[in-house]
Amino acid sequence: MATTNDLKNGMVLKLDNGELWSVVEFQHVKPGKGPAFVRTKIKHVKSGKIVDKTFNAGTKVETATVDKRDMQFSYKDGEDYVFMDTQSYEMLNVPPAVLGKAADFLLDNGQAMLAMHEGQVLYVELPVTVEIVVKHTDPGLQGDRSTGGTKPATLETGAEIKVPLFITTGEKIKVDTRTGDYLGRA
Repeated sequence: MATTNDLKNGMVLKLDNGELWSVVEFQHVKPGKGPAFVRTKIKHVKSGKIVDKTFNAGTKVETATVDKRDMQFSYKDGEDYVFMDTQSYEMLNVPPAVLGKAADFLLDNGQAMLAMHEGQVLYVELPVTVEIVVKHTDPGLQGDRSTGGTKPATLETGAEIKVPLFITTGEKIKVDTRTGDYLGRA
């Protein structure tokens, strides 16, 4: 148990019948008139839905213990993705629903951070940028290079993103795993 005065970004709370919510941002407000309160933006851990919630200052909230472990993606087993704990070499199956969009940028032997609560994987975080090979993209036309346009490119993982016209098939590029944006050549 903690109070709303102890809230920090990233803290996971148990609210509404044991549902897990992660604190995205919070603000202590002391109005000139009336009691102080805490205005928060919280994100549902499983669905990703973000909600604004206000608590009275000093209200007790239940916190959840979330174990974050660095793991390495090993292979895909049917639908599930299998990760290996880099310390204990324990293997862990993660369903695609938990992985979500992160699966688009998950490379073989790639590092990831898995957040777990009571033995259940809540979410998977990849590094902010990954270096990935362009599997296929159409060639850019000679006159199009100065326009700053983009074209679709299929990555080695099967994901499709927009890249500048000068990128060619087989090139290694940097991609932001949060947004799927092209960042530059690797």
